[in-house]
Amino acid sequence: MAIDDLPPLRDVIARHNLSARKALGQNFLLDLNLTAKIARAAGDLAGADVLEVGPGPGGLTRGLLAEGARRVLAIEKDPRCQPALAEIAEAYPGRLQVIEGDALEIDPLEHLSPPIKIAANLPYNVGTELLVRWLTPKVWPPVWSTLTLMFQREVAERIVAAPGSKAYGRLAVVAQWRTDARIVMSLPPGAFTPPPKVSSAVVHLTALPEPRYPADPKVLERVVAKAFNQRRKMLRAALKGLHPQIEDLLVEAGIAPTERAEQIPLEQFCALARLVAAR
Repeated sequence: MAIDDLPPLRDVIARHNLSARKALGQNFLLDLNLTAKIARAAGDLAGADVLEVGPGPGGLTRGLLAEGARRVLAIEKDPRCQPALAEIAEAYPGRLQVIEGDALEIDPLEHLSPPIKIAANLPYNVGTELLVRWLTPKVWPPVWSTLTLMFQREVAERIVAAPGSKAYGRLAVVAQWRTDARIVMSLPPGAFTPPPKVSSAVVHLTALPEPRYPADPKVLERVVAKAFNQRRKMLRAALKGLHPQIEDLLVEAGIAPTERAEQIPLEQFCALARLVAAR
């Protein structure tokens, strides 16, 4: 089923000679029904500006516009994709703005008006870094209300992981402290061109009005980074140097000093961060 009057993505890619480049972390999703499904996973887009990073030939871009996004701001590093994106902009007058450049170096807020959602099939090589940036702004709640992002399946599982699981770590703590995060779609390698070696998944994160538990963001980040940096060690050893009385603080936070980081729930990490900050 066609989602708009534009040509199929395979034709667009062939006409513009757009082979995916590994150096840019590119894997193109060509099924427009799938890209529309990802756009729907972002929720009601009517009246919202949407930031998209790494649109490539514009499959998800078309899905977001067809699903009613007020405006889409697409940041694309690969100049080869510009002609294909220009065709989409022409088909949706005044609703698509494309900026050529590196998403890690561009401030999109100059070009967006609230309410803002972020939706992207993120380039594999910058996906995690962008997510952490979006989850750790100076002010909370953030400018965005939701993130709907595609990652390698392994990264998606790390975002939603529960304590005690192998995937549980810094990413889970940072994401779950301030958002509701869940996997909403899984995609096999064959859905992409070229097929990656691993499966992918779409994670939907909804910003909470305030963090789940009180804690100073910088202190919590320091505690969690140190704890998971040496995840095989007992916490009293992994956190050595964080505070002169770290063993006492662990006990006060309800954490056995002999525990390992992957066993500790978010609430106790926040309690420990509050004690470190207070002492």
